[in-house]
Amino acid sequence: MDLKGKKIAFLGDSITEGHGTTSAEHTFWNILAKRTGAQSYGYGIGGTRIAPQRKPSENPRHDLYFGSRVDEMIPNADIVVVFGGTNDYGHGDAAFGTMEDRTEDTFYGALHSLIRKLIERYPEALIVIMTPLHRLAESGRAYNERGVRNAADLRDYVDAIIEVAAYYGIPVLDLFRVSGIQPEIPAVRERYMPDGLHPCDAGHERIAERLIGFLEKL
Repeated sequence: MDLKGKKIAFLGDSITEGHGTTSAEHTFWNILAKRTGAQSYGYGIGGTRIAPQRKPSENPRHDLYFGSRVDEMIPNADIVVVFGGTNDYGHGDAAFGTMEDRTEDTFYGALHSLIRKLIERYPEALIVIMTPLHRLAESGRAYNERGVRNAADLRDYVDAIIEVAAYYGIPVLDLFRVSGIQPEIPAVRERYMPDGLHPCDAGHERIAERLIGFLEKL
């Protein structure tokens, strides 16, 4: 696919917003625009999740979950890229759920709801999902509302995203498995993700490279 002139909307969290970069021009979606001639539109809000939060956050802005913001994006996007899930794992309080869920009460259900909203709003657009990157402390942090762990690892969230996307025939760029960014390795963390969660300028360069290559093959 030739990306020149394409209107691309990017729905995400703090990584899309640019937390960890030196300026907004170094976000992966702005890098993509410069290199391909695409028109990029960023809709990243730090702290937000794919699933709604049951207990309100101290900052109400953090509770603007992905599905609630679909109607705020440009109406004529050619491509929509969704990049989220790490906050659902890190501090979300929605139950993990199962593939059969169709309400926003669980992570699985919220994924279904989000993708359906995007398909209805952009029936002719290419919708793409990117899985979360590796981060420090990936195991044993996801609990349901009763305090019982029902998803052991970040990888469970990654695999849920892939499973739901496949149901709708949505292409997935699995950054968890192909980004080459693993902050558990000190040299990698220093270069690409100094705080163990948010990519720096070099990390966004890496994401842009992977995404451009992925989209150009579609």
